Amino acid sequence: MIDFSQPRAERLAALPFDFAAQPLRSVEACNLCGRSTFVVLTHRDRYGYPAQAYVCETCGLVFLSPVMTGEAYGRFYQDGYRPLVSAYHGRLIDAHTIQDEQRAYAIDRAALLTPFLSGSGLKTLLDIGGSTGIVAHHLSQAFGLEAAVLDPAPLEVDEARLLGLETITALVEDFDPGPRRFDVVALFQTVDHLLDVRGTLRRIRELINPGGLLFVDIVDFRAAYLRSWSVEEAVKIDHPYYLTQETMRAFLAQAGFVVLRTDLAADHLHVSYVCRPTVPNPKAVTSREFLRFHMREMRFVQNAPRSG
Repeated sequence: MIDFSQPRAERLAALPFDFAAQPLRSVEACNLCGRSTFVVLTHRDRYGYPAQAYVCETCGLVFLSPVMTGEAYGRFYQDGYRPLVSAYHGRLIDAHTIQDEQRAYAIDRAALLTPFLSGSGLKTLLDIGGSTGIVAHHLSQAFGLEAAVLDPAPLEVDEARLLGLETITALVEDFDPGPRRFDVVALFQTVDHLLDVRGTLRRIRELINPGGLLFVDIVDFRAAYLRSWSVEEAVKIDHPYYLTQETMRAFLAQAGFVVLRTDLAADHLHVSYVCRPTVPNPKAVTSREFLRFHMREMRFVQNAPRSG
């Protein structure tokens, strides 16, 4: 049990999870541009773990290295993730308590998706990282979709099953759909957790039926470090990648998606994209102007004076 009366640092230190003891692998090539010239950006994450974040000098993508293996992340999401975020935020966050927040999120995202789903004739939904199924269930009821939830956390998948949804307990990287295809694929607050953004988006492109849709939203890394005025505070072991509007659009273009609508969320942190499949552009990349600005801004935030 977490003692929420303790200071945050003590709560985190009391957790049994040991990041340094997990199986780790180094990232040898940038997931976006394929280059291998990186700069160390941070040496610890917001939880205090010795997790290093790097930035690619060619495109500006930020990522953890070394990063936990897929097997280690699978175990982490089973029994380490929710206690960690609970200890950090100072309140219990689990498969039950998270559902009120997910209901509010579902209503909000349904409003964004209504012009694209209402009367569209689209019938099937795959919610990748769908957690307790609250969002998928709401969309299935609102738009008549047959929904399936894919998530690596068994306790959360159990909650989705209670809603009558089809469930798959796995990381998306391990999911084999066979010949199955879907009209709508969604990554609700999930893409930042992927181990292979480029590869997963390419697989999703193949999973979507002609005329289908992709929904994805990111935690905008720039918004995160500007909000906390700390790059380290925006880095956490549960996010292998740190996406900006520029890097996300490059990933989508490479994989073969055109953005139909962009939504800057009311929390001023998340950015959502409604996309349709198109011809992939493997040469899509961020601009040199973005790279120069991004590098200068991160360095400024790291070193600017702080009040108090």
